[in-house]
Amino acid sequence: MNAAWLNLAYLVASMMFIVAFKLLAHPRTATQGNLIGAAGMAVAIIAAFFEPQVIKSRIDHGIGGTAAIFAALAIGSAIGAYLAVKAPMTSMPQMVALLNGFGGAASTLVAGAELHGLLYNNKAPEAYGQTIIATAATAIIGAITFWGSLAAFAKLQEYEQFKKPWQFPSQHVLNAALAVISLLFAWLLAAQPDAWYVYWLLVIVASLLGVLLTMPIGGADMPVVICLLNSYSGIAAAASGFVIDNNVLVISGSLVGASGIILCQIMCKAMNRSLTNVLFGGFGVETGTTASADDVYGGKVKSAGPDEIAMLFDTARRVVIVPGYGLAVAQAQHAVRDLANLLESKGIEVVYAIHPVAGRMPGHMNVLLAEANVPYDAMKEMDEVNPTFPETDVAIVIGANDVVNPLARTDPKSPIAGMPILNVDQARTVVVVKRSLSPGFANIPNPLFAGENTLMYFADGKKAILDLVAAIKNA
Repeated sequence: MNAAWLNLAYLVASMMFIVAFKLLAHPRTATQGNLIGAAGMAVAIIAAFFEPQVIKSRIDHGIGGTAAIFAALAIGSAIGAYLAVKAPMTSMPQMVALLNGFGGAASTLVAGAELHGLLYNNKAPEAYGQTIIATAATAIIGAITFWGSLAAFAKLQEYEQFKKPWQFPSQHVLNAALAVISLLFAWLLAAQPDAWYVYWLLVIVASLLGVLLTMPIGGADMPVVICLLNSYSGIAAAASGFVIDNNVLVISGSLVGASGIILCQIMCKAMNRSLTNVLFGGFGVETGTTASADDVYGGKVKSAGPDEIAMLFDTARRVVIVPGYGLAVAQAQHAVRDLANLLESKGIEVVYAIHPVAGRMPGHMNVLLAEANVPYDAMKEMDEVNPTFPETDVAIVIGANDVVNPLARTDPKSPIAGMPILNVDQARTVVVVKRSLSPGFANIPNPLFAGENTLMYFADGKKAILDLVAAIKNA
């Protein structure tokens, strides 16, 4: 394949990526966009197989070189397909974190391999040009992405050692020092490209920086971190595209990097955080003290069973369902859809209130509800649904916690202070479905659970909704 056809294939792949991003912007067309994006990646992979350096490698290594390429493709495809099929919906945030990290690791390894290839071919240092600068950038961003993503995965998986924010004196000073050391190593690499060991020293320092930037982050801010790491993985890919002079990597990496930053800004607004807080870490942790759980809940919590709650719908005209991470854990989305169908058959208006950071990643609840064939038009964003809560007869909160916590409005010492929330406490009656009074990801009590207009329905999310459906039918 000559250079013209190769560039044409990359152009087609890039156009498919752009179309895919456009379609992914709306739930109704997201599936089609995902397929187009996958097809574009297939075109890019096939075209890369005919790159001059790939052809030379296949010739130099004979049948073994070609077999190694296909073996790598087969292994990677098999692992990806297995994870896509087997990973439960509750693990999607962790999966996204790992995919971001693997993207950063791949970029780092590609840049390192290219550097070693240049040295192996005895290229003169002055012939490296911009390649060495892009190589250093890839090392920094890729290593930060990989190790930061692994730390994010451990937090999302709620491993005990990683769940709480790691903070220590002068951590920001240490992070700044590591950043300066990274830049110094990058300068040394640019000055002495043949000193290959400097590249791997740079990777080590950047890896440590990636962990230390992510570990202080806590509370309900992980969706913001996922967006940021996604952006980093795209920027690393674009930098590695400059390293190996691959246009499709530059274009696709730039798309991912830009879209990740945009989404990160949207998430920051939803969390009332600044992008600076995200970039330098240490946000989403407690800045003061809040009331204890005993003070908030003591003698004030009212529990109810399915039969009592079923009676609320005898006179209800409007119901708002608020999904949260607990709904994902219980896999209750189909049961919730059955409840909504039953209520709508009684002439009750049912909508779903979606907080931008409900769950553990952006769009988590939208994907979950779409899996149960919930109409897209019934999913209402926070700004649209909040003014309607005072006219809502029943708000059903299923597994949500921090995104409905009134402390965000009332307690300036709270780690979620100032975060825009769903104002479910303004509904006439609030039903909260939870296994217990355990706190959410921010690890603080929720006064909503002890509200005068709140009924706690203690049960597994799926079983609770199925029992409620049965009670309504038998009422």
